[in-house]
Amino acid sequence: MNKLKKTLALVAALAMTATAFASCGDDPSSSSSSSSSSSTADESSAADESSAADDSSEADDSSEADNSGNAGEMDPSVGQGDSTVTIAAWNPDDVPKLIAQWKGIDYNTVASDLEAGKVDGVNFISFGVGGGDAAERYDQLFADGSDLDVYFVEADWALKYINDDSKTLALDKLGLTDADFPNIYSYTDDIGKDSKGVRKGISWQAAAGGFAYRADLAEEYLGVTSPEDMQKQVGDWDKFVTAAQTVSEKSSGSVALADSLGGMWQAYACSRKTPWVVDGVLKVDDFCKTFADTAKTLWDVNGVAHDDQWADEWTANGANGSTMGYFVSTWGFGAFFLKAGGSDNSDANNLIEGEQYGKWALCEGPTPFYWGGTWIVVNPATNNGNEARDFILSATSDEAAMTDFAKNKPEYVNNKKVMDDLIAADTVFNEFVQGNFKDNQNFYATLADVAKQIDFNNLITPYDATVKADFLEAVKDEYCKAGSSWEDTVTAFEDKVLEHIQDVTVE
Repeated sequence: MNKLKKTLALVAALAMTATAFASCGDDPSSSSSSSSSSSTADESSAADESSAADDSSEADDSSEADNSGNAGEMDPSVGQGDSTVTIAAWNPDDVPKLIAQWKGIDYNTVASDLEAGKVDGVNFISFGVGGGDAAERYDQLFADGSDLDVYFVEADWALKYINDDSKTLALDKLGLTDADFPNIYSYTDDIGKDSKGVRKGISWQAAAGGFAYRADLAEEYLGVTSPEDMQKQVGDWDKFVTAAQTVSEKSSGSVALADSLGGMWQAYACSRKTPWVVDGVLKVDDFCKTFADTAKTLWDVNGVAHDDQWADEWTANGANGSTMGYFVSTWGFGAFFLKAGGSDNSDANNLIEGEQYGKWALCEGPTPFYWGGTWIVVNPATNNGNEARDFILSATSDEAAMTDFAKNKPEYVNNKKVMDDLIAADTVFNEFVQGNFKDNQNFYATLADVAKQIDFNNLITPYDATVKADFLEAVKDEYCKAGSSWEDTVTAFEDKVLEHIQDVTVE
């Protein structure tokens, strides 16, 4: 049997078993076999098998083409032919550069060119709001029947759209299958699938996180001199608590190991093994109590800073040395707390060197986690199917384009092969940001290891963002600040959830 025949036989087998995968959190090792490839494409592949077997040389070439990331046949139901593709996002931070990559135009001028309507064939809608406010704007576009082809959703509320067939198109209808995304990180694929396991969204970025810390303070209070030594001290939550207690004792309570309960929770929540809501019932388990106890222990000894995430003090504490470390993902290394001067938001290239510049380091921390990320989705009413497909391929599948984007944006792109190759070549994605790390540490190498470990097998629900925020608020206000009992904290948490989500019950 030649290569193509083997490939097509496998496709046919996968098509018969695809319905066995029924959740957006399929096991990452099985993600390739949970393809939502259209039945039309499967039948066509099976029909071609016998004729392809006649010419092994031609079949070998075809097999290579099948794995090159070229899109397959588009479903005839998808609209085509409009002269302008409409792309919407909440701000112009990332999407214009993706458009520039797709169109082969200047990164530096694309935002202003889009605003002035100078990019041929593209209408870019920028809401000028935060990501959390974008859903309301999208809902208005749908309600008005406005032209919309491609839009962007954040991890926290992506499933609102991904689980709604009237709002998002199955990507296999564009001819996009597993073969187009062979090297994406599995957790990003999990988030982009609906409750039936159908791929509706795809991300061009991965947002794996780690624990960034002041190397000088770590050496002073913990005696560590390398990220490997630091990882030994904070490699699980028990070790993390012990290290925080040591720092607190040696600094007389003046230095917190962790930046905030919010930062801790971003990491801790990713190790949950039970969905937050099962059959409409909120689940409060031992995981919740363990986090609350960990948080309370650190809170009481100032092992975790008491400032709110995103407050001015939060961003300044790393610079002034009152906080040793931050939980941070790929998007945070050129902004906020790792800024050389601990200053306000500005581009990483415009940072002012401060006293702690060059003193940071990164280790994996207590648990693999991600924080943030954005997914590209397509309106089922699109009248630009070809353009939507080509834009997605440029952003998420074309390895040459993704390599350029990773270096020029710069961005940690959602492609293991691209990132591994760039990391192995000691690529400097941003000279100033990398110089902020002791010995010019290749911190992306650590994040690459983390990204491959994140597992959301059967865990994702549409309620996660609200439930997680309500739980953190209850733990902070009731358990840590007020000293309430665990039972009262749970009651406060449940009350918050019932207030915010009407179709969930508590046990």
